[in-house]
Amino acid sequence: MGSERVAYDRRAMTSEPAARPGAGTLRHDALFYRTDDDYVTGIRSFVEAGLVAGEPVLIAVPGIRLDLLRTALGAGTELRFVDMAREGRNPGWIIPGVLHAFVEEHAPARVRVVGEPVWPGRSVLAYPRCVQHEALINIALAGRAVSVLCPYDAARLDVDVIADAASTHPFLIRDGDRQASAGYGRPESVVDSFNRPFPTPPSSASTLFFEAPGLSGMRAMVAALAREAGLDGDQVEDLRVAANEIATNAVVHSGRPAVARVWLDADGLICEITGTSVLTDRLAGRIPPSPVSDTGRGLLLVNYLCDLVQVHTDSTSTTIRLHMHRRAEPATGPAPTTGT
Repeated sequence: MGSERVAYDRRAMTSEPAARPGAGTLRHDALFYRTDDDYVTGIRSFVEAGLVAGEPVLIAVPGIRLDLLRTALGAGTELRFVDMAREGRNPGWIIPGVLHAFVEEHAPARVRVVGEPVWPGRSVLAYPRCVQHEALINIALAGRAVSVLCPYDAARLDVDVIADAASTHPFLIRDGDRQASAGYGRPESVVDSFNRPFPTPPSSASTLFFEAPGLSGMRAMVAALAREAGLDGDQVEDLRVAANEIATNAVVHSGRPAVARVWLDADGLICEITGTSVLTDRLAGRIPPSPVSDTGRGLLLVNYLCDLVQVHTDSTSTTIRLHMHRRAEPATGPAPTTGT
């Protein structure tokens, strides 16, 4: 992927104070802005401090904001711009495909990232995964030489969204004032609080119970329904591969049957796979495995291929929903639809 191609129950969160990253390691701040001037001023201050220190800077914001920042900051060789609405349309891909990739590219040098994963118009379905993403930054990049600034539109986003931002960022910036977040929570607790059961699939969903020998039938069903849904050829193949990865894990890890359900929604197609194995690794699919590792690439690949990947796990099973959105011609990638 090229850089230019590109109501929840908070009582479930622990009240135990969360440790903040130490000095010289990860810095993860939320910038609360209310106007375009606030937005530009806060980001410019962060970016210029990095450039003075000789730190490479990545700016990953939704496309509607890119021109504003290019004009304000210039397009120097030290700056890289990414359309978060494209590269981060699946929140599960932001850490491995955007943040981790940039950190690794410049390691061991310190880098700066402006990352805006939530904005007015962000998909309601994607939002829980966005909150989990923000919390997981504090685990995935702990100890790494990176400063991350996450802008939030405090004028237009719901008050609960702002509260969630306070729970996932150790420090908050308002009107140029940086203070420790009183609402910051243990990242693991925040992630778990958004691990919620999905709504029941519609009665129209195509359903297939399968074991390992039936994987080919499952793949064929997914591909056929994807074509009927109007997905293009690349999308059909991507969804078939992604479904196969999840389905194979479901039956191989447990040795028991799994179930696949596929149905149309307003944006395209949803493929849901439920198996009796329990996914316990909160960072699964978010961190690239070691080059010598034989495992850990399946969910990473799925996050890369799909427009949204939702995960729910309980004490006896894991359910994963794969979303693939129809794309207009020419294919430009889906933009977020409904508001938070």
